[in-house]
This record gives sequence, C-alpha cells and structure tokens, in this order.
Amino acid sequence: MLVTGIKSKPVYAPLQADLRGRYHLMTGLGVGAAPLLRVIADMGGAAAQSLQNTRVLYVPDADGPGAAPGSRSAGAASAAGQFQSAGIADVHTFPGTPALLERFRAVLAQSLMGTRLYVAGPESFIGLVMKIALQFNLNKDEIRAEECGTLARRVYCIHCRATTEDVRTNIVSCVGCARWLLVRDHYSRRLAAYMGVMVDAEAPGELPAVKEVFL
Repeated sequence: MLVTGIKSKPVYAPLQADLRGRYHLMTGLGVGAAPLLRVIADMGGAAAQSLQNTRVLYVPDADGPGAAPGSRSAGAASAAGQFQSAGIADVHTFPGTPALLERFRAVLAQSLMGTRLYVAGPESFIGLVMKIALQFNLNKDEIRAEECGTLARRVYCIHCRATTEDVRTNIVSCVGCARWLLVRDHYSRRLAAYMGVMVDAEAPGELPAVKEVFL
C-alpha cells in the first residue's frame, strides 16, 4: 500500500517572480506555459528590464506519445509566439524533454551568478530539471517550481535500478526486471524518481488490485 505523509515527497508552491535575480531562466512542459507566462507578466509590471535577461526553454503539449503529425511543430510555433508576445525574445522550443534537458545543461554551464531558475510542468519533468540544477550547485533560493499537468510518476526499481516512466498506477511492472513494484511516496531528488519495491516478495504472484491513482 502507499505510505502517505513521507517527508521526502516534494511540495511545490505557485511560481512567483524573484526580482532579486539578474538573469531568469525558465523551463516548461505543456501546461507549464501558463505559470511561466504569469511570472513574465509580473516581471513586466514590476521590472520590465528583467524581461531582457530572461530565457525560455519549452516543450509544447504535443510532446506526448500519439501526437498527430505536424502537431509538434505547430505547438512549438504557437508557444514561441505566446512568450514573444509577452516580451521575451530569447525563446527556444524543443520536440521533446530529452532535447530540452540537453540544452538546459549547456545553458547552466554558462550561467552567471544571480541566475534564477523557474520550472513549470508535471512533477516528473520538474524532477529531471531539478536533478540537473542540483548537479550545477544551484541552491533552493535560486529555484522556483510549480507542478501542473499529469501526476504520472517516474519509478525507480530498488532491485535492478531501472527507471519506469509515466506510471499512473499503484502497481507497475518494472521495465528492467519485470518485477511487480509498489509505487511508494518515497521520493529521491538525486534520482528524480519515486521508489518502487517488489510488491509480492513474500507471496509470489499475489498482487493487490491495480488502480489508476496518478492521473
């Protein structure tokens, strides 16, 4: 069964502009555009010069599996237009999360003191961005994150160390070892994933009911 109240489970607050920062780096996935645009609007009202030092890295809604042909390019153009209309000239859209993360890593490698990071999107996306940010020694005061979109989880198998993506059920078959894993609320920031533990170790083959709980 799920264990609730575990302190390692992340809690995210609504994004707010940090006008103490000299540079602003924004990353988003899908519906994460809305919180980022809200922060940009706040900046425009309080410190318009901050917009000149803001960069956006974004994956549009069409990132998901089963996207219609051409929807990714159309979504990217639409997203870029929204951010540019809001006053951001430095906007980069990507066909998927891996491409964004590659560019994000390169940008952080060249970032200067006073950079503030904003992350918006599903928790699995936030976790991957935060994992890289921590590798570059950004501290908590320099990072803002807002969760929105699907609650699907990345699940790390403690038995074979494989990571299963986009998990929406309480029990999942590991992509690495095929064990049936219980998806716990224990979250690792280092791994950017929730822990998965073999659910039928004591009674092989006896599984709880599989339910969709992370929608």
